[in-house]
Amino acid sequence: MKKPSVAVHLPIYNERYVVRRLLRACTEMARTYDITRVHIVILDDSDDETSSIIDDEVRHYRNAGFLINVIRRRSKDGAKAGALQNALEETIEEYVAIFDADFIPKCDFLLQTVPIMHHDPGIAIVQTRWDHINHDYNFVTRAISLGIDGHFFIDQSSRFSSGWFLNFNGSGGLLRVKTLVDAGGWHDDTLAEDLDVSYRIQLQGYKIHYLRDYSVPGEIPPTISSFKRQQGRWACGSLQVARKMIPSLMRKRTGRMIKLEGLLHLTYYLVHPLIVASFLLASLSAILNLDVIGLPQPDLVLAEGSMVQAISNLLVGSVLQYPILVLFGSIIVVSWSAAWMFYIATLRLRGENIRGNLRNLIMIGFIGYGISISNTIQASKVILKRKYPFMRTPKYAVRVSSDDWKNKSYHVPLDVTIVAETAAIILGTVGIIVALSNSNFGIIPILFLYVTAYGLVTGLTLFSSKGDAPRTHKQDISVLRHLRSKI
Repeated sequence: MKKPSVAVHLPIYNERYVVRRLLRACTEMARTYDITRVHIVILDDSDDETSSIIDDEVRHYRNAGFLINVIRRRSKDGAKAGALQNALEETIEEYVAIFDADFIPKCDFLLQTVPIMHHDPGIAIVQTRWDHINHDYNFVTRAISLGIDGHFFIDQSSRFSSGWFLNFNGSGGLLRVKTLVDAGGWHDDTLAEDLDVSYRIQLQGYKIHYLRDYSVPGEIPPTISSFKRQQGRWACGSLQVARKMIPSLMRKRTGRMIKLEGLLHLTYYLVHPLIVASFLLASLSAILNLDVIGLPQPDLVLAEGSMVQAISNLLVGSVLQYPILVLFGSIIVVSWSAAWMFYIATLRLRGENIRGNLRNLIMIGFIGYGISISNTIQASKVILKRKYPFMRTPKYAVRVSSDDWKNKSYHVPLDVTIVAETAAIILGTVGIIVALSNSNFGIIPILFLYVTAYGLVTGLTLFSSKGDAPRTHKQDISVLRHLRSKI
């Protein structure tokens, strides 16, 4: 009995450092499955020497007996989604596997995923867990990997086990071609075509099967600038999908909890505008000397010379005289703890201890707060306009600390976001100074957290820019128009 036929679609745009690695892994995967039943299709939208590298590799692998082709479009409309849809229209295979350029699929990927799909016609997508080839490259990748693992070890696992809606992550997955076509194929009206197609397919009654115990290695962005670009695209794309799909989700005849979880899933990135709003309120409260925290100032007179008794009186007095303050403080502690408990649980699932990852836990917290401004700017674009350029995440093929990204191409230039982040640092610092002068001590820890997070992310952004000068607003608009003409 012949194995089901599989297409492997590889969307590529200017990936000179990683494309050879990707093709080598995909051909080994095809050889392991059945070289005659796997059709590797490179969707090349490149406009640099990546195309000549691809042509050389294709000639080599064709001579070795592989079914491998290149599709190049005259128009780059729709970016990745447009390239995928263009290839889908020519696909005759039963299934299609998709890998971004920074992934290295294992040779047994198809052997692990195809049988699951083949034996259950109700499954439209099989998504695998992402792993990381450069987890230990630097402190940025160590922190980011923890955040990504939280999504795959906890978020995706929980949604799958609970029967809730989950998502194809855009890479490391296998899709049923017929179901994909019936759902309308790939749409380019959002920047999150993977999330979009996931919901359209599930709203038709099909399932996504998640494999937590099988992973596909990929490369983590090694710089904050690259990570901010990636997260900004995901934030914008997710909210575009939310605007597009929530009405259909609410009309779907399904459980209330499934609808609620889907609503939270699609609007997750609204947390960043809320973080920025919280920072602005805290800063203004400090500058206007609004004692919103209201720390009690009891008279610490030593009872019979006992400091212990004085502290005890303070604690008891706080509970009895300031119940709202105690409740407010408890909410803050629980909220902060919940975020870190999520990552602590992730560490346990990774089989790692907390002590050895304490710095990573602290770093992922600061990065999460620090990117809130850039994500808020991207998220706000959903309200202002429907379409804008797909900004790719650069890949540098860095695995160990000795690998260098600084002397390679594709760096993310500074843009107007750095101005907003710098302004936030100044505003928060002024708030701390004013709060100190007014003895408004309750607001200071909150502002200190924000200023430290924004300072860290801004500093790392400047470092990874290699000293490029910030673009002016007119230059920024010019670049966007240029990109629109190419995408």
